[in-house]
Amino acid sequence: MTDRKLFPAQEIGSLAKPRWQILAQRGEPLDARARAELSAADGRLSFAGPLAPVRDALLDGRSREVGPDAVRDLAALYFLRYLEEAGLDRVYDGEARRIEMYEYPIRQMHGFRFLGHVRSFDAKYYLKAAVTDEVRLERPYHVEEFDFVRAHARAEPKLPITGPYTLADWSYNEYYLARQAGWKGRSARRAAQRDFVVDLARRAIRPTLAALIEHGSRVIQIDEPAAGTHPDEADLVVEGFNAATDGLDAEFIMHICFSNYRDLLPTLLEAKRCRQWAWEFANRDSNDHDGYEVLRALRDYGDSREVGLGVLDVHRDTVETPERVAERIGRAAKHLGDPGRIWVNPDCGLRTRSLEVARAKLGAMVEGAALARAAYENPRR
Repeated sequence: MTDRKLFPAQEIGSLAKPRWQILAQRGEPLDARARAELSAADGRLSFAGPLAPVRDALLDGRSREVGPDAVRDLAALYFLRYLEEAGLDRVYDGEARRIEMYEYPIRQMHGFRFLGHVRSFDAKYYLKAAVTDEVRLERPYHVEEFDFVRAHARAEPKLPITGPYTLADWSYNEYYLARQAGWKGRSARRAAQRDFVVDLARRAIRPTLAALIEHGSRVIQIDEPAAGTHPDEADLVVEGFNAATDGLDAEFIMHICFSNYRDLLPTLLEAKRCRQWAWEFANRDSNDHDGYEVLRALRDYGDSREVGLGVLDVHRDTVETPERVAERIGRAAKHLGDPGRIWVNPDCGLRTRSLEVARAKLGAMVEGAALARAAYENPRR
């Protein structure tokens, strides 16, 4: 066990953008509802601080004068205080500057051509690209975003970044497949996908991670939501992760949501510099099924890394009770055999929930972690 308190809490993804941010980024004046939301939020959190002139301009109907960058700064401050006030030990800015996790990274790279929108799993759409040339990073990204968070965060900042396997899986692979000689069958397609993943990792993700670390980023979450959709490619997930983090000094976390993790094991355990698995559990936990039982597999394989334990179902508005959260933590600790390895977090980002529901869930999570901590620190005799 470490000297860190038991069951610290962390964020794990994006949050819904408030109405005032959406309108103001478009240069539209805030309507009555948006003004009320902004006023109430700042009254509760006092988040505006050095950006009080931006807040005042928005409330005065001068969104166009302020500009979208200043609005995003204000939103980032809002989400930092929102998460810190909820009691989280690791925070980010709710991904206030990001629309989604694919298009922006791809736009920072040479070798891609956007073809059109496709539907994602949650009934939203993203602009999908084809790789048509060798991948090359134009400039490291998320750096200015992290600089702002680091300058203003009171809790420890934890930066999320989309991993190489997911970027490859969500793209059309034209260039690397064309390089394969002969019939473009299963083996050729797999070889082409491996080349694509590794090039993304080495040529784009790793230099970006290096730049972020140089700017002081110490805890980096690499998101691989596509990993569970092709369990037979778990080795590609691992190879991409290892190539991206090779030789870098930071605390790396791998976040994979909505997967059958047993299908990815033991291959996934070859991710050398991964210190924590941030996985989803609450979504599949019910009175009839133990969603945390899969943690026994880590114990069986002798894997001793930390676990970012999903204790909040991000697909339902129902707010978990602190007691339910505490029970889940206790059950997971028994499966792992070591409570000191557990961080608590939602299953995934809470962006599909309202900010009010998300805050209530986060509050229950922090309270539940405190209950579980007390139970371990003061066991009944």
